[in-house]
Amino acid sequence: MSDEQTDTGTGWPQPAGPGRPAGPAGEPDPRPDAPDPDELSPLAPQGPAEREPGDAPAVEPDVEPGDDGATVDLSAVPRSGEPVAASDGLGEPVGGSAPVAAGRSRWSTAGVMIVALLALLGFTLVVQLKTTSTDPTLGATRQEDLVRILSDLDARENRLQQDIRALEDSQRQLRSGEQGRQAALDEATRRADELGILAGTLPAVGPGLTVQFDAGAKPITANRVLDAVQELRGAGAEAMQISGGDRASVRIIASTYFLDGDNGSLVVEGRRLTAPFTITVIGDPATMRTALNIPGGVVASVRGVGGNVTFGEREVAEVSALHVPIKLEHARPVS
Repeated sequence: MSDEQTDTGTGWPQPAGPGRPAGPAGEPDPRPDAPDPDELSPLAPQGPAEREPGDAPAVEPDVEPGDDGATVDLSAVPRSGEPVAASDGLGEPVGGSAPVAAGRSRWSTAGVMIVALLALLGFTLVVQLKTTSTDPTLGATRQEDLVRILSDLDARENRLQQDIRALEDSQRQLRSGEQGRQAALDEATRRADELGILAGTLPAVGPGLTVQFDAGAKPITANRVLDAVQELRGAGAEAMQISGGDRASVRIIASTYFLDGDNGSLVVEGRRLTAPFTITVIGDPATMRTALNIPGGVVASVRGVGGNVTFGEREVAEVSALHVPIKLEHARPVS
């Protein structure tokens, strides 16, 4: 290594720095306060660690080694991928754990609110289920009876849907142009026939059922017959008549009344009928039979006093008894 180069300590030679400023003939700086050029050189030895080889080690007298605050603890250096927490110099992290604790607190509050809402919802559902009343009669009913009741409800729904469709068809026909008058006439005729059957002024035929009541130890009361009529009406009966053992028949309409007579007889609309009593009804046979056989219903009450109820399905049942039209004295139709 030449004299014009100095060792940088890294093993690589480095050219020597520029020479100190000189005068016109290369003489030293004539200024009295000029610094020593050797002190300005960055390569000048600054302490004991940069002494020249061969020199004796410099010993500082009466100086004990101490901690100057420059010692680095390598155990505190985080590994790659680990979070770094700032320190205030006293071993306490600055701003490291506070955000984590705050986030954890916010999550805990949200979780508590969610759990409280779910608990409130569950409590509301439980209270609603407990307060919902159930029919004790249906709860004690057998499965086959429930099926019959469901079938009865489905039949009623079907009849109502048919009536709705028929009325909608009539409405469309009445609103049409050329066929409006004829459709109105046909509709009026149909309604008159239906009202005549309901009022008992016209005979009726159709599929139906016969229900015969036979007395046992006790006679068949008027209340039992009235219950049977109400059940049949609820099951979709469209026309009914009641006959006695003497073949006398009376048409049953909305205003028909029943009274107990002498010797087990029955008074219907002022006419006396002898036992046994037979009701002929037009409607869906299965639905009406199911309605009378409901537990605790008409059949059960009659058999409970020793009587009996006999059913007979008819593909064509005839209700021929007529009711005398009622002459209205006060009521008038609204025009």
